[in-house]
Amino acid sequence: MDLFTRSWTALRTAVADLPDEDFARPSGCAGWLVRDLACHLVIDAQDVLITLVTPADEEPTSDAVTYWKVGSTPPTGDDPLDALIVRLAAAYEEPRLLKFHLDDVGSAAGRAARLADPAQRVATQDMVLTAGDYLSAYVLEWTLHHLDLIAHLPDAEQPPAEGLARSREMLEQLAGAAFPASLSDRDALLIGTGRQAPADAERAALGDLAGRLPFVIG
Repeated sequence: MDLFTRSWTALRTAVADLPDEDFARPSGCAGWLVRDLACHLVIDAQDVLITLVTPADEEPTSDAVTYWKVGSTPPTGDDPLDALIVRLAAAYEEPRLLKFHLDDVGSAAGRAARLADPAQRVATQDMVLTAGDYLSAYVLEWTLHHLDLIAHLPDAEQPPAEGLARSREMLEQLAGAAFPASLSDRDALLIGTGRQAPADAERAALGDLAGRLPFVIG
């Protein structure tokens, strides 16, 4: 849960530190600008708040890794929900309004996470998890979206190293295979999820795993 807090704080800080002009730049998410991704993070924060106050009595059906579903087709940005995010983001008109809303709702989600009982069972998306596992799952979400946020902003702060390492572990568990040690955690995540095409040497190091890429997490 502490890693959730560090990853989420780093991501919100990265958004808060962006100059206005960067909100109109492309993000690492197909079809989304940086402002669209920031708007999506507001929705994510709302989901965290809703889930943490949705208790369940049943035994857990998922954990931090099995919470995620793995596909093989990268998003194109044409999904109706993705298009809705674009329209919502445009409605903010000024980046400062979007920053304010993310800080407001995002801070509340962060406080709720710190106050949550890790053993409490919560329900979301027809799953039951402990709050601890649910928040641990979101380390992968925050880390990937932090990489998406700064995909075209080379001078921006990178995600926390421990978040990158833990996210790589979860991706490897989802893939059922380890990525080559020659790949950094960042590159393993970008290549593994289809956000970055492997160079020839990287493809060779991946071996048979290269033919199974990408692992699209959703």
